[in-house]
Amino acid sequence: MAVAVVRRGDDLLVFEAHDATKRETFYRPLGGGVEFGESAAEAVRRELREELAVELSGVELLGVVENIFTAFGRAGHEIVFVFSADLADPSIYERDAVGIVADEGSPVSWQPLRRFAGGEAILYPDGLLDLLPRALP
Repeated sequence: MAVAVVRRGDDLLVFEAHDATKRETFYRPLGGGVEFGESAAEAVRRELREELAVELSGVELLGVVENIFTAFGRAGHEIVFVFSADLADPSIYERDAVGIVADEGSPVSWQPLRRFAGGEAILYPDGLLDLLPRALP
């Protein structure tokens, strides 16, 4: 899969979800699966277009995370391409609540990185937070 790390200063653009089996609310950057024949960079652009109807610019690979997890009562294993990116529409940076993920209805918002770094909120995939210091200005 491929996800976009979009920043607004010290905030990160994420969607919120809840895993009832673990009784856990968590956040994840937007993105999704890489389709056959497309690059991970093309996938992250397509996914944000589909999920939030936004275009990306400045897409650059930060790193790759291998994520072995259990979610919603099922075991999972994914390879996650993590990209830094900018939103082409600057007006989105001015809104705290950005919208909802089109195909599932999860709320999308800007969340302070300190919430994740301090353990106040959960950020997935595991290992993502470790890549972010390299992305800080």
